[in-house]
Amino acid sequence: MENDILISSFLGKDTKFKIHKVHTLVIGSGAAGLNASIQLHVNGIRDALIITEGLQMGTSINTGSDKQTYYKLSMCGADDDSPQALAEALYAGGSMHGDLALVEASLSARAFMGLVNLGVPFPRDRFGQFVGYKTDHDPRQRATSVGPYTSREMCRLMIEEIRRREIPVHEKRVAVSLLVADEHGQRRAVGAIALNMEKEAKSKDDWPAAFEIYEAENVIFAVGGPGGLYKTSVYPQIHTGAIGLALLKGAMAQNLNESQFGMSSIKFRWNVSGTYMQCIPRIISTTGDGISQEREFLASYFANQGELHSLIFLKGYQWPFHALKVVGGSSIIDILVYNETVIKGRRVFLDFRINPTEFNFGNLRSEASEYLKNSKALDDSPLKRLQAMNPEAIMLYKDHGIDITKEPLEIAVCAQHNNGGLAANLWWESENIKHLFPVGEVNGSHGVTRPGGAALNAGQVGGYRAAEYITNIYDKRTLIPKSVEESARKALRDLSDWIENARESKSTWQKQREELQIRMTRAGAHIRSLEVLRPALREAWQQWRTLKTRGNRLDNLQDLAEGFRNLQLCYAHVVYLETILYSIAGGLGSRGSALVLDKKGELASEHLGDDWRFTPENAEFRARVLQTIPDPEGEITHQWIERRPLPQSDTWFETAWAAFLEKEIYK
Repeated sequence: MENDILISSFLGKDTKFKIHKVHTLVIGSGAAGLNASIQLHVNGIRDALIITEGLQMGTSINTGSDKQTYYKLSMCGADDDSPQALAEALYAGGSMHGDLALVEASLSARAFMGLVNLGVPFPRDRFGQFVGYKTDHDPRQRATSVGPYTSREMCRLMIEEIRRREIPVHEKRVAVSLLVADEHGQRRAVGAIALNMEKEAKSKDDWPAAFEIYEAENVIFAVGGPGGLYKTSVYPQIHTGAIGLALLKGAMAQNLNESQFGMSSIKFRWNVSGTYMQCIPRIISTTGDGISQEREFLASYFANQGELHSLIFLKGYQWPFHALKVVGGSSIIDILVYNETVIKGRRVFLDFRINPTEFNFGNLRSEASEYLKNSKALDDSPLKRLQAMNPEAIMLYKDHGIDITKEPLEIAVCAQHNNGGLAANLWWESENIKHLFPVGEVNGSHGVTRPGGAALNAGQVGGYRAAEYITNIYDKRTLIPKSVEESARKALRDLSDWIENARESKSTWQKQREELQIRMTRAGAHIRSLEVLRPALREAWQQWRTLKTRGNRLDNLQDLAEGFRNLQLCYAHVVYLETILYSIAGGLGSRGSALVLDKKGELASEHLGDDWRFTPENAEFRARVLQTIPDPEGEITHQWIERRPLPQSDTWFETAWAAFLEKEIYK
């Protein structure tokens, strides 16, 4: 359904825009958004539409690791597992609401089997048991994988299902504004505005035709993580994320200060986790030319080379940097790599061709030597060990123009995942904007830490929850047309004003993007301090005000799209830095994937100076969740709230059945 809206003096002339009406609009086409669309269709919502930059774009279909993990309920052997036990493992990460943990655990089997039934080839034995392995922060062998491209295979099969069900998809759309209206004293999502990048725009006079208005009863917000915020990042370069669109509308967020960082290759962005580290490569550094003054720089920080090599091995399944694993643990490797690259200005590489100096299997910790023995990987070079454990890991880099059998692999400590995000309830509906459902990484359901692969499960679960709630509670059309039009008019006028103000700008969007990314990597990554954060935040606010009023040079439609993208990214980085500063100033200390430097604190290593002293974690905060409410026209407010406990639900069949039939479960 469509109708028109007239905007007076849009870019200097009266312009008529079509309003595309749809029951549920899905923004984004990663693994979470695709599943949400499928589940809407399964549940009877036939009037749904996906808008996306492209079905082949985004993180889900373009990323992975040596064997990208999907975390689920155990389905093999005599392992004693249950939704409650799985929920306890998720909840144990700290600062996670108990009801969200139980939902993610309870729907784990359903979400996993949904993927299996689509054809995702998760490994199983001859009896049909889905075999698993242990991942980080996992007390059981719940993890599984189909290889380095698990999420890609999930997406490919879900795209096939989308096409089979004939769910409409508008590709080459860049969402530039989320539409939110006030109805009956409650803020609610009513749609979005997007740029159609397929439109021919030979001149700026053609730009108005590229703007599209989408009116929607519900918006499923599946825009992924904040990939565009960091300079040193393992997010695919084509993925920037769009959480800023919701933050600009005042959507509540939680735990934005909790992200994951880890060592990754940078020429081709990929996590060097799993077998890339378990094969115990030689780690070297050079000067800026990548050749001169080569040295195994880690050796000088360890008296016992067997301990060093054991810690390198442990990085395989302790891949994310973790503050609790710095002193005497494997995360000291990340610190030393950061010290070598950022502080000393050198380049760091993994060399798989020869063993590290003084390498000896007999000097390894038992967990390392036994793992390599059980994997039949007691070979005389890292490359041969990698070949024995995971030959696909070698081919992956060859497929991207890097032959690790002939050249070292350059790495850095990179941003990888945001455990925080938008705050939503146990049906994945925004806490303060009704009819808005953030699913996938943009939803901040995770706590401080999470088992590896839990994010893929959470994204799938979010799709099920949003679709079920929409089908049962939000299936009727309740939008007030006038409020939709008012919201669209205001948004379009704001966009028009921004374009007019940007006409005289000399600054490029590339330069502006780099500025905020460098700032986030310096102040908001895994190494944090009040001394760096405070001036960085002042700079961030200044950049936001400048971008909002002056914009960037606009030579073509792509400049326009990237300029709008910079607006939401820049505001997002302000909100993230504000949240990080608030948490540290309040005494949170070092936790999760962040080390808070403090010259009066604990020394990270006796081989490092006082600059590497840090504040230990204040464990009391693990029982709290940090809420953030942004206001682009005012202040950003924060508060710590007590996390909701693990529910003790009534599972007596007759009463549970009655509650289900009466739809009491949705209240």
